[in-house]
Amino acid sequence: MLQVPEQLLVHLRRARDLADRRYADPLDLDLLAAAAGVSKYHFLRCFTATYGRTPALYLAERRIERAQDLLRATNLTVTEVCHLVGYTSLGSFSSRFTQLVGVSPSAYQARFADHGAPRIPGCFVFMHGLSDRRPLNDRRPLRDRQKLPDGAPDSATSEKPTGRGES
Repeated sequence: MLQVPEQLLVHLRRARDLADRRYADPLDLDLLAAAAGVSKYHFLRCFTATYGRTPALYLAERRIERAQDLLRATNLTVTEVCHLVGYTSLGSFSSRFTQLVGVSPSAYQARFADHGAPRIPGCFVFMHGLSDRRPLNDRRPLRDRQKLPDGAPDSATSEKPTGRGES
């Protein structure tokens, strides 16, 4: 296993943070490596050794996480969400979403249609944006997060019992 020099970690974090901030932009290995200040091949090896996934997979997971937020919370179509998170091909987006989440984007959206808070109108999202609601310190890949059973609301959208009036 590759030992990544400690002084390189700050540069890898800079590239990872760039991917977190600009996930919807067309980012490639050259741009991320330049942000880290190393060659693309050295960057690829060090990033993978440090974060346990390639930069391309990390970026795909980030985009799909954002797509999940948008599909749960807005009335945007799957195609609109696809483009908002940086994909140019609906087929590629749907395939990657299904691979990482386990269900298609439309099935995921339908699961939350009857649960949770009212949806945010798409026109509002286009005009004002939607803040990223995933905690910044939660860097676990999607596959390590708990999968929801069909029909179960997400913990972020479900009401929590208050404990009052229960016996």
